[in-house]
Order: sequence, then C-alpha cells, then structure tokens
Amino acid sequence: MQERDDIGASLARFHAALKQSGSGLTAFAKSQYMEKWQSETIFHVLKIRTTAINAMQEYLVNNGILNLERVSLSPVTDPLAHDIEYSPTLSYKGQPYKTTHSMIYSKFLACSNPHLKGVYIDSPNIRLELESPVGEQRGRYLIDFSQMDIEVRRDKFVSLEEYFNEVEKVKKILKEDLDKALGFFEGLIIHTVKALKEKNEADLSALGVKLEVPTKPFPSFFLDDAKKKAAGGSVEKFLGETCGSQFFWIKGILRENYDLVYPYLKADGSKRDPEDIPSTDIYNYDLCAQSSLLEGGMGGALEVLSGAVREWLYEPIIARLIDNKIIPEAPQLDRSGEITNIEKLSGYAPFLAVAGMKGPDGAPLFPSTFGGGIGVERFLYALLKGPVIKKIDDVTLFGKNPDSYPVYIF
Repeated sequence: MQERDDIGASLARFHAALKQSGSGLTAFAKSQYMEKWQSETIFHVLKIRTTAINAMQEYLVNNGILNLERVSLSPVTDPLAHDIEYSPTLSYKGQPYKTTHSMIYSKFLACSNPHLKGVYIDSPNIRLELESPVGEQRGRYLIDFSQMDIEVRRDKFVSLEEYFNEVEKVKKILKEDLDKALGFFEGLIIHTVKALKEKNEADLSALGVKLEVPTKPFPSFFLDDAKKKAAGGSVEKFLGETCGSQFFWIKGILRENYDLVYPYLKADGSKRDPEDIPSTDIYNYDLCAQSSLLEGGMGGALEVLSGAVREWLYEPIIARLIDNKIIPEAPQLDRSGEITNIEKLSGYAPFLAVAGMKGPDGAPLFPSTFGGGIGVERFLYALLKGPVIKKIDDVTLFGKNPDSYPVYIF
C-alpha cells in the first residue's frame, strides 16, 4: 500500500508541474507516448529491431553458442567503471539482491562447463545513470535496456606459472585470442547487416538511412594512438569522421576489473602502475557504429558493443578487484579452504569461492573466455540516427532516457 501511495503522490506532483506549464498528464501521455506508439516510425524501427535480434541469435546458434536464462537479481552484479547513481537493491526472504547491470559474472560461471563453446542471453540491464548536468541529449543512455550478452570459451588455458614466467609466449596467445574475439563479433555484425539489407531496405529508407555490408577486418585503433590524433577531442567522433566506415574498433581501454590487463600481477606480488599501462597491454575492445545518411554523410559514431578477453586466473582476479576498489581485501581462507572474511567481501564471497575452486587434477575450474555485450537500443539508435530518429527514445516504446523526463509514466 505504501509503495502505491508513493507512486501516486509522485505522479500527482508531476501532474501539478505539467498544469503549471499549461499541459496535463493526459496531454503528456498523448504527445510523448501515444503519438509514438501509433506512428509509422516506430513500426519501421520494430521491424528493424526484430530482424536484427533474430539475425544475431541465428549467428550465435549457428556458431554453437547456447542460450542462457536471464538473471535479474543476484547478490553481485557488474560494478561498472563509469558513474551511475546507485545499484537498486531488493530484499527477499531477508537477503538483499542487486538488480543486474549486466550478467557478466553469470556468463563466466556458466562457461565453467567444459562441454559448451559459449553462451548468450538477451539480458535485462538496469543502470540508474546520472542525468546530463547541462540538460543535453547524450544519445547513449537508457536506465532500463536490453543487451545481447555473449561469452565464449577460449581454446588455450594459460597457467599461473606461465603467466609469471613466459610473458612473450602468453602475449602471443592473448593476441591470437583478441584477434579471434574481434573476428567473431565482426562476423555477428556482418550477418546482422546482411539480414537488414535483405529484409528491411524499405524501412531503412523511410528513416532516411542506409547500410552497407562491412568486410573483415573492421578498422581498429588503440586508444593511446587515437587520443593523440584526436588532440583532446572526442575519440569516437574523430575516428567516425576519419575512418570512412560505419563500424570500427577502439582497443585498449583501462576499465573494468574483469577486462584483461597483461602483464599486471608479478610473481613477487607487486603490480603495475595503471598510469604506466599502454593500450597494447589491455585486451579489451569497444565496437563503434554510425548511421549512413541517404542524403550523404554519417550520423556520428557511438559505442555499441563493449567486451574483452577476460581475466581468468584467481590471483590476478583478486588483485584487479582490490585495485578497482570493488572489494577491500583478499579472501582469507581457513585450512579447509572456506572463506573466513565473508562479511567484508559483500556479495563477492560466493563468486570468489567458486573462482578459486580446482578440479581433481589441481587445475582451476574457472574458465578462460572472451565476450561482449551489445546494447540493443543503442545499436539501433547508432544505425538509424538521422532525419527521422533524433534521440534514443525514438527507437523505444517505453524507453527511460535519463536526459528526457523527470518522471517515467510507463
């Protein structure tokens, strides 16, 4: 009853503010929602979205990637390197659970099954992003969105001994894995664009945009080099204007605790200074995309896929979590291998208990993987932005853009 009253009170305040501006709740609902729901524009967008989702899933299934159930609540979720307002928490049976920013840890644990090649989920994501401090439409954020979340097992396992003592050999393996990851996701994009061109040319044209099927490899740039060339400006914008492609990669972004940095941890327990780590030693990637306008020119590049070769060994995983200030200290173990400082580790204790498990042969059970997540709505917005699609809300029916409304009524 209290929750219902709080919602009603909030909507009443919003209605009062609308009335002061000469409008009202009914008029707002009609202009901001009903007119969009009945428009030809959203009909074209939904046809394009349906083709894109089906094509992505077709590519993944054809490549042996298996579907995983959605996880909306968990004791632990993706902490994210960028600022968000907070992590929503719900209580059930006396236990607090976080709503998922992404299913990153669930994907890792699912890939511990040695029989599968990889997993994918059209996953739920709730990220209460901070609104623009200057009231601009940034064009990239929704607080409630869909993500095609993908994780693939890597072919070669590298031991901790090799990690410490055979750096050049390990770098060669990781470079091969990075190239394989980029090639895998390029194949996904190519398959999806082919499907859109085959089935949705008329819809794309109605929105004033077009698509060309890209070819492998997509242009790629290390962040350090791109920053120098952008000379203080937006790297995405600069590369979008100069690379001559609808799709391109930015590699080597020091970011999440699970994105591989190598070498990072040293055998003596010391670690590299983050200020001294070049992009070439960071094995992650952002795929950027931009619309191609029928009238000529590009619509401006946006990051639409974020992913990485992942940290896979227990010791570097712990070091990265501590250094990213996700946990305050390492797990402490008793003689039986049980964690004794569970309370200090918050929701990470169960995950780290599993990450430290070993099989009968003494080898770690935690998998080595690469993966990524495609923000579905941002992907659509990046490719459709033009004379008809002006903001990310335009590709959603119920989109909750932090830069649009103070209250979301649907």
